[in-house]
Amino acid sequence: MAIQRLILRDFVIVRALELDLSSGFTALTGETGAGKSILIDAIQMALGERANAGVVREGATKADIAIEFDHTPAVDAWLIEAGFEASLEGEEHLLIRRTVDTAGKSRAWINGSAATAAQLRELADHLVDIHGQHAWAMLTRPDAVRELLDAYAQIDKKPLALAWDNWRVAHSQLSLAKNSATTQTQERERLQWQIAEVEKLNPFADEWNELNTEHSRLANAQSLIDAAHHAQTMLDGADRDQTSHALGHIHSALQAIQAQAHIEQGFQSICEELESSLAQVQDASRSLQAYLRKIDLDPTRLAQLDARMVDWLSLVRRFKCSPDTLHDVLTGWRESLAKLDAMSDLDKLEKNERMTYAAFETAAKLVSKKRVEAAPRLGLAITTAMQELGMKGGKFEVAITRLETPATHGLESAEFLVAGHAGTTPKPVGKVASGGELSRIALAIAVTTSKLGNAPTLIFDEVDAGIGGATAQTVGKLMQQLGADRQVLAVTHLPQVASCAHQHGVVSKSHTGMPSSQITLVTGEARVHEIARMLGGEVVTPAARIHAAEMLEMT
Repeated sequence: MAIQRLILRDFVIVRALELDLSSGFTALTGETGAGKSILIDAIQMALGERANAGVVREGATKADIAIEFDHTPAVDAWLIEAGFEASLEGEEHLLIRRTVDTAGKSRAWINGSAATAAQLRELADHLVDIHGQHAWAMLTRPDAVRELLDAYAQIDKKPLALAWDNWRVAHSQLSLAKNSATTQTQERERLQWQIAEVEKLNPFADEWNELNTEHSRLANAQSLIDAAHHAQTMLDGADRDQTSHALGHIHSALQAIQAQAHIEQGFQSICEELESSLAQVQDASRSLQAYLRKIDLDPTRLAQLDARMVDWLSLVRRFKCSPDTLHDVLTGWRESLAKLDAMSDLDKLEKNERMTYAAFETAAKLVSKKRVEAAPRLGLAITTAMQELGMKGGKFEVAITRLETPATHGLESAEFLVAGHAGTTPKPVGKVASGGELSRIALAIAVTTSKLGNAPTLIFDEVDAGIGGATAQTVGKLMQQLGADRQVLAVTHLPQVASCAHQHGVVSKSHTGMPSSQITLVTGEARVHEIARMLGGEVVTPAARIHAAEMLEMT
């Protein structure tokens, strides 16, 4: 999925630019200050690098970057997993676009759908591999060295990171339990005492409401009996005199209406209503009789309820909770005590700590094995590249040192050692290599690791600084070889490198009005002129043109 087209609007000093790129090796050259690296900066910005208002061209409202990549099915899986629609059948491009306004706010899209900077960076791993002009700085950073070795060894470090996290949690729990043993003992004793006090009462859920209901009924039992007895007498008097109670009155009314119902048809419905009323009053009377048989004055039970409610309220005042939550408070104390008991089980915690560390150590040893196997292979590959870059007899090694204490990345650290000449002992890169040697070593690493990468586009941003002559010609040939299988973009100041390119772009700056950079793809005489300029400076001599033409013919 190589870059097909790059479109810039109001980016830094570029007003408008559209650049069509081909496969193979493309060199970008131009005078100092023309803005050769702006193109690389734009690609990095489009692929998720941190945005800021400084990239907006002066006088513009926003910078706009769009990149079209060749479509391949390989990236569709990532698009689907990340929640984007895969490219439709027949489509040939993946389009990435990003804008940044003068407030520093950025927006991004992948195939027209909104995307985050983090998603752009993740997708970028499948698209480009960038080697910057200060790549040599990573040679002395242990973390960068280790990351490069792990990438070369194709190590999946997710299991190691997960095992490390599990062990750290177990270790933290054990340390906390040991350090807070006294405090936990005091807290446990407090909870045990509180639980024991409330368990004497042994409240159950919703009991307080039931106690209140039953206590209210027993406390007012006599009034309830009197009311029920009076009501029952009014409905169905004990003397059974039909004229002295409701049932008698209703019964008499029913008989009187029934006697005349054969004359007045409308009385029939009244009879039905009186019969219904008679049945309802009889039901109510029977219910009252049943209630009176069941209810009784029970001073003993009332006294028991009084005593329990007094104890209940005493506990509520002591432990500062509401009466209806006492059972829930007791449940919470029991749960807290169970957690403390689990934390205080040092044997269990120590066993868990040992098990999780053993799992981490197993994962770490597997990573260590792969690192140890890959280190000499990486050293040999870079050593070979160094010979091609003018460091004859030089030797490169990847030294692995066991750490005193384990770390999230494993059990060892990695360091680059180099011997610039035959017969010398390899030593740490930062202590023995000169600036020019560092640049060549960094380039050797870039070329070596690029051959192994999966990104279809390789970008080199002035990584050839500090070299020249035959070595520069070698660098050009190496990039040309890489371009046979992948797209290579290189910002270079070396004519030897530029002359090896399959495509040549010249960056120039217009000084009419506000400065503005542009890129022109050159061929034929225009390309000869640019190579000659790189050879001889601003004044292009006939000799320089002849030399430039010869260089282009040789490639």
